[in-house]
Amino acid sequence: MRARWIARILKFLAFAVVIATLLGYVVMRLWNRLLPPLFGWHLITFWQGLGLLVLSRILFGGFRRGGGWGPGMGWRRRMIERWEQMTPEEREKFRSGMRGRCGPFASVTPATPPTADAKS
Repeated sequence: MRARWIARILKFLAFAVVIATLLGYVVMRLWNRLLPPLFGWHLITFWQGLGLLVLSRILFGGFRRGGGWGPGMGWRRRMIERWEQMTPEEREKFRSGMRGRCGPFASVTPATPPTADAKS
């Protein structure tokens, strides 16, 4: 039983190394093909490409499953559930509390027509 878990871990690590190597190579090749001719930037090595991949993942995607803003966002599901459990009175109270704070909830005031004095 324990040997099977060790084998699974080793397979996962080998797969992760292969994927990281492939992605680092792709980033390096794309950088070296596009940016030096377009902008005159320097060529990068494989390790710099891999570092750039990790840096962009940290800054823009995180390391969670599904990325930073993807379907793994549990807060959205919880907010929908809370909204569905509210009574119509509670929903209206929430909307009135949000008026003036957020764009979609802001009340629309009708424009006043210009007077004859304003035209002259």
